[in-house]
Amino acid sequence: MENVVVLISVAILVCLFMAQRFGTDKVGYTFAPIICIWFAFIAGIGLYNFIKYDPSVIKAVNPKYIVDYFIRNKKDAWISLGGVVLAITGTEALFADVGHFTVPSVQISMCSVTYPALILAYVGQASFLRKHNDLVSDTFYKSIPGKLYWPMFVIAVMAAIIASQAMISGTFSIIQQSLSLGCFPRVQIVHTSSKHEGQVYIPEINYILMIACIAITVGFKTTTKIGNAYGIAVVFVMTLTSAFLVLIMIMIWKTHILLIISYVLIIGSVEVVYLSSVLYKFDQGGYLPLAFAAVLMFIMYVWNNVYRRKYYYELDHKISAEKVKEIACNTSLCRLPGLAMFYSELVQGVPPIFKHYVANVPALHSLLIFVSIKSLPISKVPTEERFLFRRVHPKELNVFRCVVRYGYTDVRNEEEPFEKLLVERLKQFIVDEFWKSQNGDDQEEVKVQEEIEKEIERVEKASQDGVVHLIGENEIVACKGANIGKRILIDYAYNFLKKNLRQSEKLFDIPHKRMVKVGMTYEL
Repeated sequence: MENVVVLISVAILVCLFMAQRFGTDKVGYTFAPIICIWFAFIAGIGLYNFIKYDPSVIKAVNPKYIVDYFIRNKKDAWISLGGVVLAITGTEALFADVGHFTVPSVQISMCSVTYPALILAYVGQASFLRKHNDLVSDTFYKSIPGKLYWPMFVIAVMAAIIASQAMISGTFSIIQQSLSLGCFPRVQIVHTSSKHEGQVYIPEINYILMIACIAITVGFKTTTKIGNAYGIAVVFVMTLTSAFLVLIMIMIWKTHILLIISYVLIIGSVEVVYLSSVLYKFDQGGYLPLAFAAVLMFIMYVWNNVYRRKYYYELDHKISAEKVKEIACNTSLCRLPGLAMFYSELVQGVPPIFKHYVANVPALHSLLIFVSIKSLPISKVPTEERFLFRRVHPKELNVFRCVVRYGYTDVRNEEEPFEKLLVERLKQFIVDEFWKSQNGDDQEEVKVQEEIEKEIERVEKASQDGVVHLIGENEIVACKGANIGKRILIDYAYNFLKKNLRQSEKLFDIPHKRMVKVGMTYEL
């Protein structure tokens, strides 16, 4: 029977993770009626048991009984807190919901539906146990009236699936924020809603989570060890959240020191007691979330450390305007017909890989644009504001810098439409630049108009001759004489992550037929 339950659980997990591609909003619309029925059921059954068995359990709200419980049971009472904390699990998932809904909507639903329903459910179970204290291990299902057992069983299974959905959504949100801060390797972020920024889907993370969940389900089989692991994860989340809140109170809110001390002594002491209790079962499955956290922290540390080293290397070695002019004016350099778009992470300055490219390929296209693609935390960027151009002087070089800004629902690089739009915006930039420089003289206006027409003609001819996408592929290695720790960090850990995750051309959807990769080694 146990193996059958495990197989059914695995099948449910596979279906749940396969449904993530449809987006949190669509999945949420499907789940919302089920959650409403779930809360109605547990509240109604709890109220029924409360009235039928022992309404006097309402006296448990008196804090005196908590003190008596600890005096009577001592160490066993402290150990039991690890189980008690499971009664409040789910609240730690609210941070994910705040990313998807407004704060008032979460507050209203929590105070008017969730909290009252849970209180009625637990009070009802307490009343039931007053008459059936031999059914502690299976109180929830045993307390359900006979005719409602199977409907409640189906609803409970579906509610458990929905609770897992909140954790999956929270994971996607955390990875997205880590990626934007340069703290996580490149993964594809798919925004599934045009209305809500926080609703994202990450294919790579989705499949990794699915494999991990299936492995844990098959490995542990029973909920006892999974419950211990979940308890440690929940209390650690709450404790860390409180710790960070103290930092916010000190650094941002400038809260009075007495209020901060009161918060730490009251809230902090309670959470530390709960944390010490769940850690008691560390060797009984509790090690699992800490092991996962250690692996993720290692990955994030490796990526962020080398990412910052690489960025500062490019800043220190970026090519000055004088050097660009020197390169472009070199008589031995052949100018090819066509437009070349050179992708770079640097918003200012020309990346060092450009010099490396020219040194090995002594040819330069008639029009060169250094493109930096940036994502903004807004839904859409208007087309007229998407491209920010700046000319690299002198004008004769025909070299431009361009920052392309996208919102999270904008469609990226659809080959020809992107190139056509970029060329059109470049021509508009040229027109605006020339007219800003003129002083209102009629003869000068005629001259400016002629210059505009000539330069626009050069841009059109270059785009008609062909567009080439140049991608910088940087090989990162530790510099000579680096210590063993640095060599392991860069040569092995970072390069392993880089080779096994999404590459630049896949992120930008660059057409392969017109893509040229330029390699360069960075010694950090």
